[in-house]
Amino acid sequence: MRAVKLAAVALGAVLALAACTPEADDVNKNLATDADNFQVVRQVTFVNGITDKVMLEIIGRCSVDMSDPARYSVTCKDDAGQYVRHFLGKSDNVTAVVQQLQAKQASTSHYRFVFRPDALIPDVDVHTP
Repeated sequence: MRAVKLAAVALGAVLALAACTPEADDVNKNLATDADNFQVVRQVTFVNGITDKVMLEIIGRCSVDMSDPARYSVTCKDDAGQYVRHFLGKSDNVTAVVQQLQAKQASTSHYRFVFRPDALIPDVDVHTP
């Protein structure tokens, strides 16, 4: 019986420690959420590693997706609330640098949950022949 109690206490301690994440993890997640919601001004620069020349530079409120193995995708929101999307094919000689140009407040102890009610209502386009 004592072994069961000891195991339960040990399991509780392990779970409690697993729930604790470093402060930087919370801040990084919150900054990423802000950037993906176009609240962070960034400079995205693509450099050719062979020629050392800048191929493309984008500055603005941008969300950057580097998860596609074939290309980089940068989506930006302009001052009029319109969106533009840029793509650049990945290769072994292209380096992408993403810089956050302004400091931003981010919680170190709470994560951000963004609820967008307009996303619940579908935008339906009807095409007729």
